[in-house]
Amino acid sequence: MTEEIIIAGFGGQGVLSMGKILAYSGIMQDQEVSWMPSYGPEMRGGTANVTVIISDEKVSSPILTEFDTAIILNQQSMDKFENSVKPGGYLLYDPNGISRHPERSDIKIITIEGSKLAAEMGNSKIFNMVVLGAYLKIRPIVNLDNVIKGLKKSLPERYHSLVPLNKSAIKKGMENIVEVN
Repeated sequence: MTEEIIIAGFGGQGVLSMGKILAYSGIMQDQEVSWMPSYGPEMRGGTANVTVIISDEKVSSPILTEFDTAIILNQQSMDKFENSVKPGGYLLYDPNGISRHPERSDIKIITIEGSKLAAEMGNSKIFNMVVLGAYLKIRPIVNLDNVIKGLKKSLPERYHSLVPLNKSAIKKGMENIVEVN
C-alpha cells in the first residue's frame, strides 16, 4: 500500500500541520513516510502545499507529479492540482471560496464544509482537523489513535489541552463528507 497525497491551500489554514500529523501517524504505524512542504515567503495568506507519502515500502522520491488524493482548500490550488489526481483517485475539497468546482469524471470528488463546521464548533482554527477527519473517512490509511499520537507529537506541549477539541473536529469531519460523484 502506498498513498501519495497533496494538501494545498493558503498559509494559515493548517495545510503543513495536517501533512505533518499524517506523516507522524504513518510513522506510529511503522510505515515509510515522506513529508515535503512547499510555501511562499508570506507567513499567512500565501499559497502552501505539502506532499505526504505513506507506504509499506521504502519511498524512493518525495517529488511527485501525480497523486492518489488531493486535499484542496482554495481556488488557486484547485486550478493547479485538479488535473494531478490519478484516474480513480480522490479529490477532497472545502467548497468555501471555490468558484470553479472540479469537473473530472474519472476521479472520486468529495466535499467537506470544513470552515462552516469549525465555526459551528466555535473555533475556526480546527478547520484543518475537520478536513483531516473527512480524509480519514474516505482513505482510512492511518487509525485514529495514531492520528491523536501524531497530533500530540506535532503540537507543542502547552497546547495539548486542545487535543480533545481537535479529536472532536476530526470525528465531525468523518461524519460530514458529501460524495459529489
